[in-house]
Amino acid sequence: MIIMIFRQYLHNEPVAASYIFGCVSKSTGIVVDPLLSDVDLYIRESERLGMRIKYVIDTHLHADHLSGARAISELSGAKYVLHRSADTNYEFTSVDDGDELVAGNTIIKVLHTPGHTPEHISLLVTDKSRGDDPWFLLSGHSLMIGDVGRTELASDIRLGAADLYESLFNKLLMLDDHLEIYPGAFSGSVCGRGLSGKPSSNLGFEKRFNKALQFKDKQNFVSFMTENVPPQPEEFKQIRLTNQGYYD
Repeated sequence: MIIMIFRQYLHNEPVAASYIFGCVSKSTGIVVDPLLSDVDLYIRESERLGMRIKYVIDTHLHADHLSGARAISELSGAKYVLHRSADTNYEFTSVDDGDELVAGNTIIKVLHTPGHTPEHISLLVTDKSRGDDPWFLLSGHSLMIGDVGRTELASDIRLGAADLYESLFNKLLMLDDHLEIYPGAFSGSVCGRGLSGKPSSNLGFEKRFNKALQFKDKQNFVSFMTENVPPQPEEFKQIRLTNQGYYD
């Protein structure tokens, strides 16, 4: 029997969401946006699920928590994946917009979605055992539930907002309404504003009710993104530099 496994892990210190999914029939798994504090969890869970970790992916270089991706890569032999533009002091497996990663019957299409950070990617996932169309989107800190990700932690706030507008309205919102959305954070996270406590949704619902998606004019969207911005995470510059490999 061909089975796809999907697990969402909700963390509270800091508030974040991470994922393990993959193809059981091919014993091949993927870890997305892991926290350094929970590396043992991902290794243990992948073993329990009977899946070898083939890829560990960060949707972006985080500024709110330390990433466990490099540690998982070293422990498991998985390829550590980032967008090709990621500024790091270490080597990684680079991907670009439109690239595909294959893990058994699970296909991950990479979408470059800058805005929250310049190197941000979203992951469009298809389970070939169920059909040829994408099933869900791991949207990181681009499209969130109830709002979208802040845009000033790695770039100028207005430039980031302009990039995010293009990522949302000219890429993600062009996808099918039935697509399930799984973000990298939920209510309580410092990486968004009016985030929902429900850590998943679908694209059609977000199009109708997500506050940020109602500002279809680019100028109005950018103005919205510069208002009521929450306080920046403590030590966010140091955290991002650590995740880049420039600070230990």
